[in-house]
Amino acid sequence: MTGRPTLKDVAQRAGVSVTTVSVVLNGQRAGVRVPEPTRERVRKAADALGYRPNQMARGLRRRTSQAIGFISDEVTTTPFAVSMLAAAQEEAARNDHLLFVVNVGKPARPDVMQRAMDSLVEHQVSALIVARMYHQEVEPVASMPESTVFLNARATSGSYRSIVPAERAAARAAVRELLEHGHRRIAFLDDDTNTIASGLRHQGYLDALAEYDIAPDPRLHVRMPSGVSGGVRGGELIDLPAGQRPTAIFCFNDRMAMGLYRGVRHRGLKIPDDLSVVGFDDQEFIASELDPPLTTMRLPHREMGRLAVESVLGLDTSYAGWTEQGGGEISLLECPIVRRDSVASPPD
Repeated sequence: MTGRPTLKDVAQRAGVSVTTVSVVLNGQRAGVRVPEPTRERVRKAADALGYRPNQMARGLRRRTSQAIGFISDEVTTTPFAVSMLAAAQEEAARNDHLLFVVNVGKPARPDVMQRAMDSLVEHQVSALIVARMYHQEVEPVASMPESTVFLNARATSGSYRSIVPAERAAARAAVRELLEHGHRRIAFLDDDTNTIASGLRHQGYLDALAEYDIAPDPRLHVRMPSGVSGGVRGGELIDLPAGQRPTAIFCFNDRMAMGLYRGVRHRGLKIPDDLSVVGFDDQEFIASELDPPLTTMRLPHREMGRLAVESVLGLDTSYAGWTEQGGGEISLLECPIVRRDSVASPPD
């Protein structure tokens, strides 16, 4: 056995069920009778293994304060994903709950996460949400209760629920939008940090090309920093020789699209007359304010925040299409396309 001993480890050593161990050590299932000799055997097995009850889980089960703990890395300090928090607060209030928010910063170290959970237990929360600013994989800390919901993040172990955007399907839809307008040479201006989103969006880009029997051209997939400067540099795609340059570019995010707009203008060209562009995120104060306004894929931040609260409160979330992932469940929420004025047919 490696790591912190679990109820299952104690059950195996004592020769009883996990339920029996939970009744003896965590006080679950009031009214269930366990003979004293069995209780003693379980306690001895726990002592031998060094098992300690999950105080976080026990605290959550006993609370009646109608408060939800919300642990984030940077969600509360960036305008990018704060709508997740706003929607979670609204849904909590609608169900007569408060939302207690703790920001643990980046990187969110396990010891800091543990202190945040301890603080929330002291504030008598009845449920827990762990949120990330952008799509990440998160390893749960040892004391997290199984009812915890991961928001904009995938739990890497345990039987937790995770809520993330359907990145791959959204990228496929973005590129299909360009294909349906007649484009065949479509570039992907990608992020250079190899994030989960980057990999999924690249796969969606390839999926859409495959639907139209188009072989991907490696010259049309370039990686740049995921900000405005990366988009400006991505304008180099337009400098490819005639017959090789793209007629449309799918950008990893709206900030890169913003930089690309600048690169297009520096070359004396116009969007969408000379080049069509699709972004990703529908970031406030960017996509709708560009000239022309940017067609983009909207990240479902509000829907994800609302779903997280519904899930931890045990409400009906069957609409979310949960599927199995490891020992837990995951919901991939649709990223709808927001059509504006940056896409047209290819130039003659």
